[in-house]
Amino acid sequence: MLMILLGSGNGLKNGVTENFSSSSKNVVSLWPGRTSIATEGLQKGRRINFDEKDINLLENQFNNISSLSPVTWQYTTLSYKNDYVSYSLYGVMPNYNTLNDLPIYKNQGRFINEIDQREKRKVIVIEKSTAEILFKHENPIGKYVNADNIPFQVIGVYDEDSPWRDIRTYIPFSTAQTIFNVTYYPQLTFAVEGLNTLAENMEYDSLLRSRFARLHSFDPKDNRALWIGNRMESYLETMQIFGGINMFIWIIGIGTLIAGIVGVSNIMLISVKERTKEFGIRKAIGATPFSILRLVVMESLLITTLFGYVGMVAGVAVTETINHIMQQNVSPDSGMVIFKNPTVDMGIAISATVVLIIFGVLAGYLPARKAVKIKPIEALRFE
Repeated sequence: MLMILLGSGNGLKNGVTENFSSSSKNVVSLWPGRTSIATEGLQKGRRINFDEKDINLLENQFNNISSLSPVTWQYTTLSYKNDYVSYSLYGVMPNYNTLNDLPIYKNQGRFINEIDQREKRKVIVIEKSTAEILFKHENPIGKYVNADNIPFQVIGVYDEDSPWRDIRTYIPFSTAQTIFNVTYYPQLTFAVEGLNTLAENMEYDSLLRSRFARLHSFDPKDNRALWIGNRMESYLETMQIFGGINMFIWIIGIGTLIAGIVGVSNIMLISVKERTKEFGIRKAIGATPFSILRLVVMESLLITTLFGYVGMVAGVAVTETINHIMQQNVSPDSGMVIFKNPTVDMGIAISATVVLIIFGVLAGYLPARKAVKIKPIEALRFE
């Protein structure tokens, strides 16, 4: 039972951690909103817009920021010959890929680079399923797709393996600015270095909000004026929840272990009491008290070791079976992992088994020691 509890807890934790591993954890995204609090003589309901001033603020006043990328998007229809799909078309900087880990599918092309951005090239990176719909069995690299009647050359195909993001297509940010007349940026995304605790991330969010509030003249307490998505903060909060779950599992597990110890002790106590007459006969024909004690201790050791090991193996087998069933029921396209690698630390498993063995031996030794002190005649009369 202890192995099943601990293994299940670790399996759930590993599954959630796997979902976070599909992209960088130290990423913060900002979205402008509308003010909900009147301040500095300005009415509420005012729209906040990001532009170059906001990028300058992040670059000049925050020295732990890297891979900053403004993001813009619009819903568009991509077509090739007689096939078409409708997805969001994102304009991003070349470093956006380092923030979101978009792996190129089977070395098909590349992501947007600095030359694409500088020369405002009409190039596009599409997702694997988009390529399969539009190009069927053709190689999409180098071919042109139309995005609302504007031709873009396909330079790469990426594989979206995260269940948390929708299917997107990507073009250089400078190209999106030129073609779609982008004046304001609907999103700013960047990596933050050196924030390792939940308290540090929450303090950093407050600092971001206060400095953007000063720039855009809104109340720092107005959460609707600026939306902050801190991936590391979400990750740490999730791990904190699993810490509480793990503590609860340990409480239940220790209770289960104690129940096992009590069960083993009762069994050995009853076994020794039932053999009191046998011990009297052994003493009567010349057996020493030590030889009787050694017999009981060896039997206790053998029984608890054997079945402790069986219990440990059975617990591991159950968790592995659950893991196999969960893996079989996960859709390959969803990328969602719920339960993975339900391992239990071998030191914990062995320690729990040793504890059971020790208490099993003590449970046999103590009543046996008391029984062998009885005189043979009294032992033979024992009922």
